[in-house]
Amino acid sequence: MIHRRTAVAVLASPLLLTGCGGGAEATERRTSLTDPAPTAAPTPAVQAEQARQGIPGLGPARSAAVPDRCEQAVVVTGRGKDSPLCTVVLHQRTAAGWQSGPVWPGHNALRGWSAHHVLGDLRSPLGVYTLSDAGGLLADPGSKLPYHRSGGFHSPGTGFEGEPLEGCFDYVIAIDYNREPGTSPLDWTRPLGPKRGGGVWLHVDHGGPTHGCVSLAKAHMRELLRTLDPERHPVVVMGYADWLAASAA
Repeated sequence: MIHRRTAVAVLASPLLLTGCGGGAEATERRTSLTDPAPTAAPTPAVQAEQARQGIPGLGPARSAAVPDRCEQAVVVTGRGKDSPLCTVVLHQRTAAGWQSGPVWPGHNALRGWSAHHVLGDLRSPLGVYTLSDAGGLLADPGSKLPYHRSGGFHSPGTGFEGEPLEGCFDYVIAIDYNREPGTSPLDWTRPLGPKRGGGVWLHVDHGGPTHGCVSLAKAHMRELLRTLDPERHPVVVMGYADWLAASAA
């Protein structure tokens, strides 16, 4: 039995983390996700074919990187290598194979994606990462992941297109890139060193690109928090479409 823990962190503002924030002018038109209209889930026939083939959109290289014990995979598909726009789909393994949920619109970093993310590059890190911890400014909505509520998730200021950031850290799920799993998303531990960035999260969309995080509508963040289960070993698979579909590393 997993016991959910709720902690109150007293750490520095996440605006100082490298994954999220605002600053420069965006290169693509802002897309608001305030009122989500997700694409419908696949039909039973399509789901059956997807289950037979594995996780849709992933080629052999990325499929091989998903741990065998993983039963939940959040796939973030960028529109292009240099685009800040993406889609997010939760795939769950069943007795019949992988089943796909609805397609949700989202944002990633301003300049797209990087295979070697570094501090300040304004790109999201490509890769397959575990999802171990969650948190936010708001009370736990029923998260199965350990949830850390803190005033440190306050997000003042504006984003790349002048949009307010207030509320974008109401709910966050830490992506285990250059962080210590089992700690608050606000924890500053950086196993790869500070120059490789950190603070890369799934969080509530603010209507524009991020520094390195992936953002989606608040309703979809709540759904992820209530669905992702540590006993099912969830991961995020994130990158632009061609990289995700690659047959070789």
